[in-house]
Amino acid sequence: MQQRPLGSQGLTASAIGYGAMGTAFAYGATDDTESTTAIRRAHDLGVTHFDTAELYGWGTGERLLGKALAPIRDEVTIATKFGFTPDTYRPNSQLDHIREVVDTSLKNLNVDSIDLLYQHIDDPEVPIEDVVGTMQEYVEAGKVKYLGLSNTSPERLRAAHAVHPISSLQTEYSLFARESEAFFPVLEELGIGLVAYSPLGRGFLSGAVRPRSEYDADDMRHMHPWWAPEHFDENKHTADALAEFAAHKGISLSQLSLAWLLAQRPYVVPIPGSKNPDRVAQNVGAADVTLTAQDLAEIARIAPTGAAGEQVWTRE
Repeated sequence: MQQRPLGSQGLTASAIGYGAMGTAFAYGATDDTESTTAIRRAHDLGVTHFDTAELYGWGTGERLLGKALAPIRDEVTIATKFGFTPDTYRPNSQLDHIREVVDTSLKNLNVDSIDLLYQHIDDPEVPIEDVVGTMQEYVEAGKVKYLGLSNTSPERLRAAHAVHPISSLQTEYSLFARESEAFFPVLEELGIGLVAYSPLGRGFLSGAVRPRSEYDADDMRHMHPWWAPEHFDENKHTADALAEFAAHKGISLSQLSLAWLLAQRPYVVPIPGSKNPDRVAQNVGAADVTLTAQDLAEIARIAPTGAAGEQVWTRE
């Protein structure tokens, strides 16, 4: 699979990465055996970049991913994140807490170094310069290779980059969530890549969307406005129209959605996550899809501004 640059410091990632949140958190029941099979299937198909976080099961997700990738550790890059207080889910980038979490992540993943370390969310109580200074300690110690920020602002991204080069911004970006496009000018000015989480619209663009009443009680889509009764039908109509266009091209809705992201900028790397190995294979197939200018114009006609319903950040 084609490799894409994340930043100008040397980090590269497969055009399609793998987001491991759902293996331990947020999207209903999990199955470690199935998830491990899905992770290894992704690698077999050319995926080299895998993303997790302390938040995903408070270490459960990191341990699962580390175990799954152990036989091929030298062939992949692993990203993880810090920035929360367990149980309360409050932002926490106090410097001692950062050190505690990163040390634990290294053990959970069973690695000597983390390829890409993110602050998961802004902490208004800790200056970003101090946060990045602490992250830099791990780079200087050889325990972290590259730094990133997630769920932040252009201003904080710029301030962080002034302390130590930031290789990647991770943010929600999909046909249904377009707010991240406001980052493009600063990303291009500073030479920073964009890792797109929830690139399939939290499942709305997977081709298998259901009303919220059909999801498990602990599924985060119960709280998301796109599934609210006043927005669901309109969003389903948009997804259906995109699916019809995808079928006309002989591809799936998920492949169309991921190929659209790849066409936006050469430094965008979507990280769809699925526990189903067959869906993983379908997602990876998007790397081979080329959208013409006419295709992109038709997609823009169908979904010009994203989904109906205010976009909310929900701790990814």
